[in-house]
Amino acid sequence: MTLKLGDTAPDIALATADGEPMTLRDALLDQRALLMIFLRHLG
Repeated sequence: MTLKLGDTAPDIALATADGEPMTLRDALLDQRALLMIFLRHLG
């Protein structure tokens, strides 16, 4: 999937720092600070 500037982000599944599941939509609706780190290559 290729996103363009201005596209809505897909509602992906995330894990909190405590390991609890959360969707991107829920994280954004929570109104708290959100830090996402994308790692392209591991190892």
